[in-house]
Amino acid sequence: MKTDPAYELLRLFTSPIIAVTSSWQGRANGMISDAVMRASISPNVPRLSVYIHKWHASHDMIWNSGKFGINLLHQGQLQVVHDLGFVSARERLTKLDQVRWKPGETGVPVLLDAPAAFECRVVNTMDTGYSTCFLGHVDAVYHGPKMGEVMTAPWFRANLPPEWQEAWLANYRKAQDVIEANQVPEDRRWTGPARA
Repeated sequence: MKTDPAYELLRLFTSPIIAVTSSWQGRANGMISDAVMRASISPNVPRLSVYIHKWHASHDMIWNSGKFGINLLHQGQLQVVHDLGFVSARERLTKLDQVRWKPGETGVPVLLDAPAAFECRVVNTMDTGYSTCFLGHVDAVYHGPKMGEVMTAPWFRANLPPEWQEAWLANYRKAQDVIEANQVPEDRRWTGPARA
């Protein structure tokens, strides 16, 4: 992993570890992220934003469907991080088969063991070059079992099983390389859900 003092400070801004879920044309998917944040302070306008790298299968599923799920994870869900975060849906189409889930009210997959899940409808996007920031309006909330503390990025790194470290670092380095090679921003604007 590439790092420097400024990057280590930037890591303080990561969100809790989450599972981002999506569905499009009968296919369901999940991925792991630490790049979500509350995007409104009004309970009458509940919104979340999430950054998704464009090379993830989830990116195009969210872009085309106009929907995504944000599933909080607790510290007992390291295996979920491994199942959804260590392999691409382009390599294994059935990533969600490894976890308990159901279609939510909007059709977005909801992880049944997540402390909470938020089903979001895309209301705007921002192109960052190598990723897209999806702004989502929360249309439905799932209250799951209370099973421990919410997983944070520092906790995850401190508790990453030794046998997973090499794969995690390789994935991280690969992502850093792709980002550095694609710094020129694109001018891609979201125009709403694709017509099936």
